[in-house]
Amino acid sequence: MALSVLDLFTVGIGPSSSHTVGPMRAARIFAEGLAADGLLTVVTRVRVELYGSLGATGHGHGSDRAVILGLEGEDPETVDTASVLERVERVRGSERLHLLGRHDVGLAEGDLVMHRRKALPGHPNGMTFEAFDASGARLLTRTYYSVGGGFVVDEEALGVDRVVVDDTVLPHPFTSGRDLLAHCRDQGVGVAELMRRNEEAFRPWAQTRAQLLHIWSVMQGCVAAGIAHEGVLPGGLRVRRRAPALHTRLQQEGSRDEPWHAMDSIDLWAMAVNEENASGGRVVTAPTNGAAGIIPAVLHYYRHLVPGADDDGVVDFLLAAAAIGIIIKENASISGAEVGCQGEVGSASAMAAAGLTQVLGGSPEQVESAAEIGVEHHLGLTCDPVGGLVQIPCIERNAVGAVKAVHAARLARNGDGTHTVSLDQAVRTMRQTGRDMKRKYKETSRGGLAVNVIEC
Repeated sequence: MALSVLDLFTVGIGPSSSHTVGPMRAARIFAEGLAADGLLTVVTRVRVELYGSLGATGHGHGSDRAVILGLEGEDPETVDTASVLERVERVRGSERLHLLGRHDVGLAEGDLVMHRRKALPGHPNGMTFEAFDASGARLLTRTYYSVGGGFVVDEEALGVDRVVVDDTVLPHPFTSGRDLLAHCRDQGVGVAELMRRNEEAFRPWAQTRAQLLHIWSVMQGCVAAGIAHEGVLPGGLRVRRRAPALHTRLQQEGSRDEPWHAMDSIDLWAMAVNEENASGGRVVTAPTNGAAGIIPAVLHYYRHLVPGADDDGVVDFLLAAAAIGIIIKENASISGAEVGCQGEVGSASAMAAAGLTQVLGGSPEQVESAAEIGVEHHLGLTCDPVGGLVQIPCIERNAVGAVKAVHAARLARNGDGTHTVSLDQAVRTMRQTGRDMKRKYKETSRGGLAVNVIEC
């Protein structure tokens, strides 16, 4: 089982990797399975049931829309975000959809069910797909789980955390911070270089580097779009976009407010991304959509405010960040429905802290220390989105998480890498805390802020 940097960073659609990207991928996998089995043309009706967190907050996260698009063959990376609402309304109005864009079938209002209080045993984000023929006979039934970060597994792969088990043999495999540091010491290299050597087992390095720079360009485009788009976010809370006004103020002030300029800029970049995410725009899952603004914000901080920053540094940043993401995913979770927001914003903040420490010249021990700080100081963070929307507290939380990542990198760089609590201990604590956390605080909108903020 091997994870690549390109598993941790993928281009997708907002507002949620587990609730939007995952269900879209699962629906497409189901439709492709029908085609592979030669059943596509005999299907007359499909039925989908979403359970657990998907059922509880799926409407606010666009899970129903994602399922429809996935059944029609769309992919999160390439779907036209501007046409989503129009296409979904067409399907709902006609109660017909085009499986893989090739075969017309029925999807009545009662055929897409969201169970608010029922869950499947394997994972909080479960979904079941069924296909029927003209006589009403069931042709195919499949259950999938969206396990965070856009990863989808079926019942057989549950616990593996991906659709296909990747048996790529890595030259320097690691599943813990301890393993990572040992490999770095043995090879006499930094975290980014060790990751680069592992990535060469998946594909030619030039291909990986080009894709990472593409990921960076999508992040930049997302920030630019978030700065340009004004108004309020969809969903009923009437949350006003703040990135455009903050950008204007920073442009007008220039360096007059120098002591706070860097912090305000990080806030801007993070909020711009998550406002785009909340509106269903194009984002990079990094490692989730709910935490998609943190790594882009810290990368912008590096590119714009750190002297000597360049594209090679961007690539090294993403490689080091992914190393930490792999460790967290292997030993805890990046799913808010599984461990709360500590697994989303906490993971992203730790990854960003590690990436920044790497490009600031940090040693492997300092990179590991920065990541540990990022995890430790998000432990216990709940996921209780108001109205089931990825808006409150998610947008501001990304800004705070990004600033904390920079702070963690600074703390680590001002030390020698020696610290009492290891990254592995912090990640283990994240997993244990997630298990102890009540379900109502894990992306169900049935606890915390979600029940204490009056919806207007």
